[in-house]
Parts: sequence; C-alpha cells; structure tokens
Amino acid sequence: MFVSRRPLGDVVYRACIAACALVIPTLLVLLGGVIAWAALPAIRTAGSNLVLGSTWDVAHNEFGALPAIIGTLLSSAIALVLATPLAIAAAILTAELAPGWLRTPLAFLIDLLAAIPSVVYGLWGIFVLVPLLRSYVMPFVTDTLHLGGVPLFSGPAYGPSLLAAGIVLAIMILPYIASVLREVLLAVPQSQREAALALGATRWEMIRDAVIPFARSGLLGGVMLGLGRALGETMAVTMVIGNNNVIPTSFFDPAYTVASLLANEFSEASGALHLSALMAVAGVLLLTTLLVNGFARWLVWRVRRAGGVA
Repeated sequence: MFVSRRPLGDVVYRACIAACALVIPTLLVLLGGVIAWAALPAIRTAGSNLVLGSTWDVAHNEFGALPAIIGTLLSSAIALVLATPLAIAAAILTAELAPGWLRTPLAFLIDLLAAIPSVVYGLWGIFVLVPLLRSYVMPFVTDTLHLGGVPLFSGPAYGPSLLAAGIVLAIMILPYIASVLREVLLAVPQSQREAALALGATRWEMIRDAVIPFARSGLLGGVMLGLGRALGETMAVTMVIGNNNVIPTSFFDPAYTVASLLANEFSEASGALHLSALMAVAGVLLLTTLLVNGFARWLVWRVRRAGGVA
C-alpha cells in the first residue's frame, strides 16, 4: 500500500513556523509570571488596599493605587466618547461612501496617525492643547456656558487635566478604532447591501439598516480595542494629565493614571516593597488590558465569521 510522506523540507518549515508562533504566547506567560512573582511581597503586605486605597505614601509604605485606577478609567472613557463617533464616520466614509480612487489614500492618511510617536502627541498637548484649554476652552465652559457649578466642570483652569489627557488619547486611538471598524464593515456580505437596495432603500438607509446592524458586535469590538489601547498609553498622557495622585472630581482636575504612575516612579523606586507595589499595579494594568483586548478580538471574530471571512 502506498503511503504518502511529506518532504523533509515541509516538515522542517512547519516546525520552524510553529516554534516562532509559540514564542509570542510564551513571552506573554513569562511576562505575567515575572510580574506576579515580583508583586507577591506587596500583595501580602497591602492586600486589597493596592486597588482600593487612595493613599500612595512611599515613606510610610502605604500603596493605594485607586486614584490612578480611576484616572485611567476616566481618561479612557473621555477618549472613547470623543473618538468613537469620529472613527465610525471615518470607517463608513472609507468603506462605503468614498469613491474607489479616494478610499485607499484616505484610509492610509487615517492610519498614518498611528505611526506618530506618542511623545510627539505629548509635545503637541503641552504647547498647543494645554494653553488652548487653559486660556479659551475652560473659561468658556465655566463663564460663558455657566457650567462652573456643575461638578464635572468645576475648579480652576490649570490646563494639564483629565480633559487634556482624554483629548490626546482620543486622537491617538482614533486610527486604531477606525481601521478595525473599516475591516468589520468590509466583512459584511455584499448580499446584505444588494438586498436593501433592491427593496428601495437609499444608500444611507442601506448603511443604517443593513450594514451597521449586521456588524454591531464587530463595531463594539473595535471600540473595545481602542479602549485597550487607551488604558496602556503612557508618555503622552503623563505629559498633559498633571500627575496629581488624588481622585479627580472634575474634568478640569489634574489626575494620575496607572501608566503615568509607573513611568514616574519606576526609575526612583529604591525600596523592595515600593518596587513590588509598582509591579502589582503593572499586573493590574496588564490583566485589564488583556481582558479588554481578548473580548474585543472575540467580538470582531464573530462578525468576520458571520460574514464568511476567515
């Protein structure tokens, strides 16, 4: 009986590709293990106070990262609120409305925002955005719109603030969300569009009633991917958020994020417990980012699978 055997070259090639692919999850597991091991002393000492405490006092070995965690969530939420409508509009334009000759260059220009280094965004934030907020936007909101009595818009106009960090983050995550949303929209079967047009729908009605509902979970996945990107951004946010380790009560307040906390204190961490606390906080950020990105990838995969895209 004839038994086919794979050529030796194919076997070696397959083994090399599999080994290279396994390097990535292996590195991730090793990274998580190193962080968990380094964080054990702080977890044993501080326990739940690491994520529930609001006092970060290195001199007295008190490590409460709640203000940084809240600052991270709030700045990311502001970024999503600002970036999501723009990203959806850009995705619809490049996937559905723009003429064929314009779609690729326009998508390239949007994606090009992701190639700008974060420190450049930070410098733009310091020299352009922060003075603009301090001199015009914040006084306009508090004095002209008379929103100074509203808790979310109260306080002095410092400039470096939660709002500044949210705006910079929104610009930074915009290309990531728009790119994923564009791919999700392109994965919608053409039959969906043709059926809606055949029933007499206009082009906009076709997009609104046939394309977007079909891709809803993928659109949510793209937004979640943007959230995962925003949670871990460090340099640009550190340069414009004000780095004040208190729980913010207003968008105008200087605040802190977990990434900013790590960036500012890792180089100065001399005590073993201090370093361990920073590793514990880094572990919280890593776990949160992995969960958010994993959930987002699953949502996008659902849409691609339903559309028949491998």
